[in-house]
Amino acid sequence: MKTDLSNIPFDQELSPGAHNAVFVCLKVQPSEKVTVITDRACEEIAASLVAELNACGCNYQTFLLEELAPRPLIDMPQAVLDDMATSQVSIFAVQAQANELRTRMQMCAVVNEKKLRHAHMVNIEKKIMLAGMRADFAKVDELTLRVMNIVNKAQSIHAVTPAGTDIRARLTPEYKWIKTSGIISRDKWGNLPGGETFTSPLEVNGTFVVDGVVGDYLCAKYGDLKATPLTLTVERNRLTNAFCDNKELQEEFWRYTHRDENSDRVGEFAIGTNIACQDVVGNILQDEKIPGVHMAFGDPYGAHTGAQWTSTTHIDVVGRRFDIWADERQIMSEGQFLV
Repeated sequence: MKTDLSNIPFDQELSPGAHNAVFVCLKVQPSEKVTVITDRACEEIAASLVAELNACGCNYQTFLLEELAPRPLIDMPQAVLDDMATSQVSIFAVQAQANELRTRMQMCAVVNEKKLRHAHMVNIEKKIMLAGMRADFAKVDELTLRVMNIVNKAQSIHAVTPAGTDIRARLTPEYKWIKTSGIISRDKWGNLPGGETFTSPLEVNGTFVVDGVVGDYLCAKYGDLKATPLTLTVERNRLTNAFCDNKELQEEFWRYTHRDENSDRVGEFAIGTNIACQDVVGNILQDEKIPGVHMAFGDPYGAHTGAQWTSTTHIDVVGRRFDIWADERQIMSEGQFLV
């Protein structure tokens, strides 16, 4: 069942971010076809995106997940996947629910195979549309490229924070650094709002204090962790310990990172570059783009980085106020870029 979002009212304050998504980030053309996937929670935002698609004059189809299958989804509905296979662009604006990562991987498999320009807007909400999605993405793209051109020549990155993070990542030229600045191409789909460069590390060691947020559906559940940070110990790229005063978070994060043989392995090492994002808002979609370091345990996005291993899980962790060195060159001080 296809859903018409054209007549759904929405706050006009959403329009600048929606315009950025359609015309700046995705560069949708009138001759193209777009697949829009949303849910009840994100329906208003999806309506603002559809208004921009109407302004563009392109062909599009919209899908409301609750009209297709019960949530949480077990599989991405086939009708969605089939429609995506005939599109040049796709937009996924949905609130994550527990154990739905597999369905997003099914969707991204079509994106990768068909080389769609795909905007991944998991957990998008109004405050993000009014902040990170209003970024000057041309400037974010320029900064991201500048940072990437430094770190992709480095053998290691060292990062520390006032909260106690002290982490070292050894890098290998065999794994690529990827730019996801918000300017989306056929070669690499991206989260919106964009603003990061990432790779898969060869090896990470040290302590990462998560005083920002954790990813996936745990983010909505636990929010900003400034008052109750999660302290992670990483040895030879594996999570060996997790401690938090909030024992429910500690135990749930540990279970999440031990679902398969690589769920506890650092798959992503990233530097956020969206200068419109100044502080944690309690949403991983935007918070991982804050200037600083974030990592993810689980799948390394090997189709893009070149890492040869896989995982059925992927969960990001975000901290605050980083100092960062690429080899001996300091590129960030207290969360501010020096490049």
